[in-house]
Amino acid sequence: MVEAVEKVSESIVSVSSVRLERRFFGVVPLEGQGSGIVLDKGGLIITNNHVIDGASQVHVGFKDGRTLVGEVVGSDEATDVAVIRLGANDLPAADLGDSESVKVGQFVLAIGNALALPGGPTVSTGVLSAKGRPLPGTDFIFEGLLQTDAAVNPGNSGGPLADLDGRVIGITTMMIPYAQGMGFAIPINTVKRIAQDILEKGSVVRPWIGISGVDVSPALARRYGIQSTTGFLVAEVTPGSPASLAGLRPGDVVFGADGGEVRQTKDLLFALSKVPPGESITLGINRMGSTGELQVRPAESRHAQKFGNEQRGYR
Repeated sequence: MVEAVEKVSESIVSVSSVRLERRFFGVVPLEGQGSGIVLDKGGLIITNNHVIDGASQVHVGFKDGRTLVGEVVGSDEATDVAVIRLGANDLPAADLGDSESVKVGQFVLAIGNALALPGGPTVSTGVLSAKGRPLPGTDFIFEGLLQTDAAVNPGNSGGPLADLDGRVIGITTMMIPYAQGMGFAIPINTVKRIAQDILEKGSVVRPWIGISGVDVSPALARRYGIQSTTGFLVAEVTPGSPASLAGLRPGDVVFGADGGEVRQTKDLLFALSKVPPGESITLGINRMGSTGELQVRPAESRHAQKFGNEQRGYR
């Protein structure tokens, strides 16, 4: 465990931001503090969007005492990921793991600049409590969040959740303050995908089919006489959208996508995220008790698609 901490700590940075907010008596500078990891030695840093949101200045501090001014390349509010570029080419890059292969119950390390205490990052340990954990406002984290009971505090945001081999498996994003041992991290596979979109396209491009709706529950099925007890209930279809052109209608229940089961919204989102540009996805639907399939070709959208609750999660 000591070796893992030493390995990860080399690539952890502190991120300080300043944003200007207009108050009735004038413009006031507001400071923010968080953590980040070195994505590559060429000067790219990953942190949370909420750490740098609206910042006019970003300063990045290193273990060796250096402090560099960073440029925010781009960020994504939906997944709470941001990319910062520094004018440096000798940075110690983090070893990124595979968040899909991690197992619930394995030991993990949460490392970051908790409460901005002097003397370097704070280390806490715990287990991976859950994978694919949905929270309000996190519909676009396709893999769901990683949940851990390792202590997460203000200032940890943007810091790594790592395994005992020192590989980063997630980026800490939030904790629930009124619960005991409930911290959350964005899976590193999601972080890599979002960062690549930001670097290559300037923003995050998401597949869009033009529907909104809710998860089917047994109670909802009983109330409205829906034949399915799980799946995604289509409440609205945007006219002229890919879903509309494919024949999807309000009241349809999507229960499958490209051969996989759709039990919740996140299952549909995850399936959509895997569709290559220009390709179609096969949706299994239940329409008033009759089942069938529709071919939908997603369009590209650079805005968050509404699939339900728009509230942000706890941080």
